[in-house]
Amino acid sequence: MSDAPDLIEEWRAHLAVAQRKSPHTVRAYVSAAARLTGRLQLNDWDGVATLTTRDLRGQLASRRAEGLGNVSAARELSALKSFVAYAREQVGADPGTAPRIRGPRIKKGLPRPVTPDEATAMVETVADMAEDGWTGFRDAAVLLLMYGAGLRIAEALSLQGSDLPLGETLVVTGKGNKQRVVPLLPIVRDEVEKYARECPFDLVDNGPLFRGVKGGALSQGMVQKAMARARKGLGLPDTATPHALRHSFATHLLGSGADLRSLQELLGHASLGSTQIYTKVDAAKMLDAYRSAHPRESD
Repeated sequence: MSDAPDLIEEWRAHLAVAQRKSPHTVRAYVSAAARLTGRLQLNDWDGVATLTTRDLRGQLASRRAEGLGNVSAARELSALKSFVAYAREQVGADPGTAPRIRGPRIKKGLPRPVTPDEATAMVETVADMAEDGWTGFRDAAVLLLMYGAGLRIAEALSLQGSDLPLGETLVVTGKGNKQRVVPLLPIVRDEVEKYARECPFDLVDNGPLFRGVKGGALSQGMVQKAMARARKGLGLPDTATPHALRHSFATHLLGSGADLRSLQELLGHASLGSTQIYTKVDAAKMLDAYRSAHPRESD
């Protein structure tokens, strides 16, 4: 006879070791399972395996009553369905017959770009708040590659020593191993070159361009932490993330007259549909300006 803590610990181990889920996902899935077993007083895999669609809907309704939003509710449901499917495997049942229930529909939100002044302040503050000079140059260079060239954070961090010295354009390998050519502004090139001169490690051709403090490849998490510190120091909202800089690159180009096809090429989008979302961002900005300026809207 098992008990609920044993179930949860086994579930945690399965997620972390067998499925190699990220720590964030493990925490979220384990928490969802713990809430479910606690509410329904389940203490063995047989009980979890026999849960029905109605049971999961009841759990979701309970969570929604606590104020859970659509996005979080959809994630919770995904965790619960995975938990029940795993339970069915443990008792020898077909996991494919686990309850099928659709989550709430999630409206795709618009990207939230930062202003040019905010982007500049972000880059400067990241450099100022670094523990030492070379890491400040490094973090500023990474952020400028996202804001000034539209790179994804993973694309910026995948650059190699062989990419130096930078020219007026850069060949970037993006999603699906697809390559594209992006132009580099002088300020972006200068910041990367400044970092390369100050970096204490040998930037060999077949090694990563951006290094951590111990010489290994710089991680996305370190860039995100640096930007979070700068964001807090500047009083900017939580939406001012590294990826927001890429959104800002696209939005500001579109506002300056760039056409969608060119923007699609610069961003490395597989379909024009992914790029068209920026027309909605621009339209939203124009509507806000109209509402604040139009005399009737001000009454």
